[in-house]
Amino acid sequence: MGGELGRVEVKLRWDPSPYGEPPRHLDIMAATYSVDCPYGRPVYVVHTESRSPDGTINMSRHSETGLGLGFVEVMVLEFDRMSPAYGRVVVGVAIHQDGGPRAFGDISNAGVVVVEGYRKLQTEDFAQVAGATAATVAEFSRDTSGRWGLREMVRGFDADPVLFAAEMGSIRER
Repeated sequence: MGGELGRVEVKLRWDPSPYGEPPRHLDIMAATYSVDCPYGRPVYVVHTESRSPDGTINMSRHSETGLGLGFVEVMVLEFDRMSPAYGRVVVGVAIHQDGGPRAFGDISNAGVVVVEGYRKLQTEDFAQVAGATAATVAEFSRDTSGRWGLREMVRGFDADPVLFAAEMGSIRER
């Protein structure tokens, strides 16, 4: 995508469970990789209960039920402040599996949008990964001049949130 990225938001929406069913709970996650090992283990992972050590990636909004009121979960990534030690950030969404197995095809009105200010960079409705329980949606990487860019990276995984956090930046899907 053209131009250097600064402050980016990843916004997630989904509808609540039908009456009488357990809540459907999705989470945005971001795995950060070092310049020296962009496809190894993440240096750190940011999710609902955490933020990056330097505060450049954090959750500004969180939902455990998908209130059905638009984008109910938001992650903020500040690439213009991120340390040059980091060269790649992979963002994904995982479905909590309490209350029985659920895939994206079971979640009503699920979607993600990636924006920088008022500029929409990417949208995703999870249709291409309907059978997955977790999916990456975007890869941000630093080029040789130090500028951050975005690449759409929709890949499905069959993993719980903990396993997904460890695998989401791998070269191949499981």
